[in-house]
Amino acid sequence: MDWKIFTTTFITIFLAEMGDKTQFAAMAASSQSKSTMPVLLAVVLALSLAGLLGVLFGKFLGELLSPQIMKWVSGCLFILVGIWVLSAKN
Repeated sequence: MDWKIFTTTFITIFLAEMGDKTQFAAMAASSQSKSTMPVLLAVVLALSLAGLLGVLFGKFLGELLSPQIMKWVSGCLFILVGIWVLSAKN
C-alpha cells in the first residue's frame, strides 16, 4: 500500500468533510433519534458509497485523461461550484 497516497487522501477528505452539509445532516438526524447507532451506520454507508462512486469514476476518467488534465478539470469544477453557491439567491 502506498501510505503517502493514503495519508494525503485521508487528510484531504477529512478536512473537506468537516463542517459541510453532510455533517450537519448527520447531526440533525442523530439529534432526532434516541439511538445513534442506526444514524452512524447510515452515515458511514452513505459516505462509503459516495466515495466508492467517486473512486470508480475517477479511475475510469484517469484511464481516458492525463493526470494534469484531471487536475485542471477537477480544479475548474470546484471553482465553478463555488461560484454557483456564492451566486445562488436564497
